[in-house]
Amino acid sequence: MPELPEVEVVRRGLDRWISGRTVTGAQVLHPRAVRRHLAGADDFTARLRGVRIAAPRRRGKYLWLPVGDDLALLAHLGMSGQLLVQPDRTPDEKHLRVRITFADVAGGELRFVDQRTFGGLSLHPVLPDGLPDVIGHIARDPLDPLFDEDAFHAALRRRRTTVKRALLDQSLISGVGNIYADEALWRTRLHYDRPTATLDRPTVGALVTHVRDVMTRALAAGGTSFDSLYVNVNGQSGYFERSLDVYGREGLPCRRCATEVRRRPWMNRSSYFCPRCQRPPRAPRG
Repeated sequence: MPELPEVEVVRRGLDRWISGRTVTGAQVLHPRAVRRHLAGADDFTARLRGVRIAAPRRRGKYLWLPVGDDLALLAHLGMSGQLLVQPDRTPDEKHLRVRITFADVAGGELRFVDQRTFGGLSLHPVLPDGLPDVIGHIARDPLDPLFDEDAFHAALRRRRTTVKRALLDQSLISGVGNIYADEALWRTRLHYDRPTATLDRPTVGALVTHVRDVMTRALAAGGTSFDSLYVNVNGQSGYFERSLDVYGREGLPCRRCATEVRRRPWMNRSSYFCPRCQRPPRAPRG
């Protein structure tokens, strides 16, 4: 699933191409693409017709288009979802699921393409702060100017969990996925199983700084792509994978100490770490 930098790349592209445009129509080509819109495909297309799209917004990995004062078009990219802006008369993609057309002379279409059909589009009421109601529980992300580091540290100290689990908990901090968690933990010299209750304020501050840094660098590179499924709105892949320090580097020397990077199964995923730089936590006595 795309992480925050990949979703932000898409948001910026949409902002450039579709902000302020009025929808003339929508076509649902696969019902699974709108399964989260509980009223069904016909209601989805009817409610989009004639709306004006405001500037796209994002919180963590979640992206939405405001389509009125009290409604949002939420995009869930899943494992393979793509939002593409295509010129008129461009041949349909093999896995095209939803097509949205516009009224102005600029032309073009917004297309939702999804090979694995895990993603989708849906319309939702918005809360007073502008968030779609279904993601009201999602915490601010570390690139948000209003992200509160002190509150994050206090929440970590209260939780009986480990640091990587906490980084992936979207109710604590949003937008951090497996790749950038491993990268930030390596930079902070923290093992992924370190209990959060043992983290002091300076360590948490350093961790958040490294999360921000790795995400900012990924944004500058257009995101991370390991296959052809993640692309921006113009169909281009990101290149940050070439700059990863630990993720995906099993058996290669650590860039800091030259110790062989290891990979361990973790929550149906993998964790990559340096056994020298990121010492595992000591088992409690008794």
